[in-house]
This record gives sequence, C-alpha cells and structure tokens, in this order.
Amino acid sequence: MKKLLGLLVTVLLLTVISACGSNESGSSEALNEDKLVVGVTAGPHEQILEKVKEVAEKDGLEIEIEVFTEYVMPNVALDEGDLDVNSFQHKPYLEQFKKDRGLELTDIATTVNFPMGIYSTSVKDIKNLKDGDKVGLPNDPTNGARSLQLFELAGLIKLKEGAGANATLKDIEENEKNLEFIELEASQIPRQLEELAAAAINTNFAVEFGFVPTKDSIFIEPGDSPWVNTLVVRTENKDDPVLKKLIKAYHSEEVKQFIDETFEGSVVPSW
Repeated sequence: MKKLLGLLVTVLLLTVISACGSNESGSSEALNEDKLVVGVTAGPHEQILEKVKEVAEKDGLEIEIEVFTEYVMPNVALDEGDLDVNSFQHKPYLEQFKKDRGLELTDIATTVNFPMGIYSTSVKDIKNLKDGDKVGLPNDPTNGARSLQLFELAGLIKLKEGAGANATLKDIEENEKNLEFIELEASQIPRQLEELAAAAINTNFAVEFGFVPTKDSIFIEPGDSPWVNTLVVRTENKDDPVLKKLIKAYHSEEVKQFIDETFEGSVVPSW
C-alpha cells in the first residue's frame, strides 16, 4: 500500500512539474485588460506617454511607465515580459533588432516622428564645416544609415545608389570635404558634441540634453521623414483587445494638441 501511495505521489509531482515547464516554454498569456506597463526612453517619448496615460485613465486603462536611457533594454525587457508595450523606436530599428536578437516583437501602431538633426557647438551653418572635420553619428545600423542619408541631404556626402536604410560608411562614394565620421552610442553623442565639429543626434536625446531641434540644429530632416516611431508588443499579444484602448488614447486629438503645443514642430504626430 505504501509503495502504491508513493508511486501516486511521484506521478502527481511529475505532472505538476511538467505542467509548469510547458507554461514557461512559451504558451501565450493575455495582457491585463485594465493595466499596461509601457517602456519609453527619457525625454519626449516619456512626456508624450504621460499625456497618453492621462487620456487613457478616462477610458478605464491604467498605464505604468518605465523609463530607459538607451535603445537596447526596452526591447529586451519587452521580450522578457517585464513590459507589455514599448514606445521609442522606428520600424527599421525594430526590424534590425529583431533580426539580430531573434525576438518575436511586432509593431501595432505608429506614434510620432522625430526629425533627426545635425548639431554643432562651433559651426552655425552646415556649409561652414571644414576639410577633415570630425563628424559624429549613431553607431547602431539603422540610425547610422539614417544619419548618412541626412548628411547626403545636407550636401556633405554622396552615397552609393540604392544604399538607403542599409547605408554604412562603406557606401560613401563622395566626400569632398574629407570629413572623418565617428560612430558613437546614440545617447552619448550630445555629451561629446564639443569634441566634434558636428554630429547627427536623435531628437529625443537632443531634447533631453536641452536642445530645441527646430532652433538649435544646423540642419534637420523634413517633417515628412519616413522614420516614424511605433508602439511595439510581443507578437503573441498583438491582437489583445486592451491595446485598442492604448492606441485610441495615443491617437486622440488631446494628445496631438499636446505634442504640437509642447514641441513646436520638433516632434510630429503620425495621425
């Protein structure tokens, strides 16, 4: 009898362990229908989401905001389940990150566009850059390519035909001023700007550092730039109903007005 009871206990324990293991191995879990944890980078994304949070509360949705100071951890934290959504990146960056890390993440809605600018503490006109000047740009593939396209638009370089969103320093065909391009971590560029003649800086980091892009940049992307930012979730959650509430709040007229009044054209709503 004791042997039989022992056998039954062992079977039950194995069943529980097996069930726990299968749950951890990736069965999808729906998001909380009343609360979302959303990751953002410090600066404009954080400011905008504070307003979205205020609007969403009227629709019964609570938003908890987690703030990051760089571009890697918001996607890692989302993938690991510490976040439900993140809001900080454009699609080219997301697609490259997914490819590099093998993550199952999906964009569900566009948010805002941050026209990238070129900044300088020593030059007031992009045309005044001198032969051999050091110019900074982000070291991640997508923002690096975006910067090179911006330098081309500013007339500083010419890229190989078709380089587009995959452009690297190797794709520079013409560089009449023999500019030396220095690749740096995006969030650190504003702090190192005095050591450079100029640099391409993402708007959220520029604003965080105290720059007003439309006033302080010496060259800036046009307002209809295609590098629009997105809301991103784990792919398994992309159809969860609660996300409709988040998108509704973000795409509200109240949030749009807040963006227009607060950032005066430095941040452009996508809707």
